[in-house]
Amino acid sequence: MRTLVVVRSLKMGGMERVAINLADAFAEAGHESHLVSFRPVKAPLCPSHASVQQHALPLMRWSRLTVIGFCLELLARWVLNPLFKRALFLGTGIMGGVVFRLWLKRFEKRHGRVDRIVFRGIGTFEQVWTFRDARACYVLENIVRPERASFSRRLFARCLYQGRHLVAVSEGVAETIRQAMGVWRFSPASLSVIPNPCPIAGIRQAMLAPAPDIPAEPYIVNVARMVPAKDHALLLRAYARSGVTLPLVLVGDGRERANLEALATELGIAERVNFAGQQDNPYPWMHHARLFVLSSRFEGMGIVLFEALACGTPVLSVDCPGGIRTILKGKLENSIVAHDEESLARGLSEVLKADPEPIQETWLDDFKPETVAARFMHKPEESSAFSS
Repeated sequence: MRTLVVVRSLKMGGMERVAINLADAFAEAGHESHLVSFRPVKAPLCPSHASVQQHALPLMRWSRLTVIGFCLELLARWVLNPLFKRALFLGTGIMGGVVFRLWLKRFEKRHGRVDRIVFRGIGTFEQVWTFRDARACYVLENIVRPERASFSRRLFARCLYQGRHLVAVSEGVAETIRQAMGVWRFSPASLSVIPNPCPIAGIRQAMLAPAPDIPAEPYIVNVARMVPAKDHALLLRAYARSGVTLPLVLVGDGRERANLEALATELGIAERVNFAGQQDNPYPWMHHARLFVLSSRFEGMGIVLFEALACGTPVLSVDCPGGIRTILKGKLENSIVAHDEESLARGLSEVLKADPEPIQETWLDDFKPETVAARFMHKPEESSAFSS
């Protein structure tokens, strides 16, 4: 079958990496796999499977060139956005959907009819929200917060979710969507739960690559963007409180880095905290670590957890809304601690005192690429294993 994965950009990020993993999974399952992105970036992520065909659609530029699209964008930017926060997509997505349909028509003349179209992330299908097609499903990577029932929220929900085949990456994300359906008054065509794929073979090959900057001594690692949602501040405070002497390595970068470096100094742990920065290949850092720790305030799924497990590294995570329990179930529930400084500090201390438990291959079964690809290829109403 022919598949098309659609993503806003291929910058270095978790959602973008998962989009590539899905395109690779379709290819590994024997399907003709295509991947299209809307925004050019300087150093884009690339599929690892040689048969994945990559395409670029400069959606914003083409939309503006229609003149109508440019006028709608100005209207949304100067009129709608001041009235309703984050309303810019209402203007840009009108012509964006038209441009995407025209591009798809041209694409299918060259490659043949597409059997499944997968839009990854709200930021992607905001840009083409007027596009509708029964072959399309829309993957929600993170939880939604339906606490407010304002007119704008209901309008946005009807534009983005009404009558569409929605896919949540975890049951935690799906539950927030079900709550939002009542608050924001929309009805999707279907709602299924399909986890993100874990490219186990690729991760295990990448984790063996040389990385000379990795500490020679045992260490604790966290891999995440340095933004408030990842709550590195909690991790630093818990690490300082735990009395653990193993170094803490933070792989990633972001706007919070300077604040976190200052906090490490304030807590007196700066000499034991290694800010390793963004790494094109984080898997050697995961593989050589004694423990991987996640401290996020919420996670749509928490793909870094199964990536660490694929690297053979034990994990510890705070309990947070979203999908970490999709991964950490059964015996792995013991790897979850309460989301507070004292519990995380105690968890770090206790885990590092005990002998690490061998990673079991069955823990990754639900996330194997062939399993995930097969679920996407079913018609939405047939996705019985993970349906709402």
